[in-house]
Amino acid sequence: MRETSNPNTFVVFDHVQKSYDGETLVVKDLNLSIAEGEFLTMLGPSGSGKTTCLMMLAGFETATHGDILLAGKPINNIAPHKRGIGMVFQNYALFPHMSVAENLAFPLTVRKMNKADREVKVKRALDMVQMGTMGGRRPAQLSGGQQQRVALARALVFEPELVLMDEPLGALDKQLREHMQFEIKHLHERLGVTVVYVTHDQTEALTMSDRVAVFENGRIQQLAKPSDLYERPENAFVAQFIGENNKLNGTIKKIDNETAEVLVDGGLMVSARRVNCGGVGDRTVLSIRPERVSLADKGPNRANGEVKELIYLGDHIRCRMQVAENDEFIVKVPNAAGHQHLIKGETAHMSWNIEDCRALDAS
Repeated sequence: MRETSNPNTFVVFDHVQKSYDGETLVVKDLNLSIAEGEFLTMLGPSGSGKTTCLMMLAGFETATHGDILLAGKPINNIAPHKRGIGMVFQNYALFPHMSVAENLAFPLTVRKMNKADREVKVKRALDMVQMGTMGGRRPAQLSGGQQQRVALARALVFEPELVLMDEPLGALDKQLREHMQFEIKHLHERLGVTVVYVTHDQTEALTMSDRVAVFENGRIQQLAKPSDLYERPENAFVAQFIGENNKLNGTIKKIDNETAEVLVDGGLMVSARRVNCGGVGDRTVLSIRPERVSLADKGPNRANGEVKELIYLGDHIRCRMQVAENDEFIVKVPNAAGHQHLIKGETAHMSWNIEDCRALDAS
């Protein structure tokens, strides 16, 4: 995937490839431009190549082919500690024998900064992450969330222009992880630093990022704003990986401009927006978000489904249905007055709009 850079481009991957054994490419011809001040997330399943890209940018791995540029200068042959990049790891990587303040002072000492300036910067960084009173504690005396704040402060203490984060919230429990997502997002907004973030958690990526690069099999499958990834996935992999998605397999019977008429396996005819599919006679996968399905027999696409399971989730009821040959078709029914109540085993009528149904690649 090729992306043209703009005048504010800060990080560039130019035809970058990576192989560990000389045969198999784990990163395949990556072309990516990241703007100054942007929060870009590399998202994908394990083995998709996202962490390898981050490690090459950090300098812990070397590109097999291509160039990586930072502020217009190639950095392939520059040692990691000379790149001026802040780094936050999942395991925090704090020195256990040092106090919090000493952990933060370490990267400043390496840069030969005098003691007075070190103390000022350490205090500022600790205040930034609301840890100003804990400089004398050791990492073992802190909670997981506090340790993560210290790791974040250490990455920011020498005021880098670029900060890399590798699954930094993976070790935290759900509630704390969600809290830290917003803290990091707000910190980024205040400082304006460029952030490249790696995660396999799609909710995390959607919450925090300016743009998300979805990786699979060593390539970027789609690069877009979070809302575009969710609302307008470009292929079946992105549709399945980002958010919950209903999938119907079928064959294209007719094409009319941007609309494809699809005969779904099981006999259902569906009109869908033509996005990334072939021509008449080709197989396709239809993508429909659960919240876009209405329990009303009034839309252009209508179907009947047998209610297989009902799960109460507070603000909505999650209904699993058998539609055509798909017995994992999900409908989210708001838990509010005026909405239909379903019964397990009964047949329900449903519908959805053409623009909410996308005809994608069959692979």
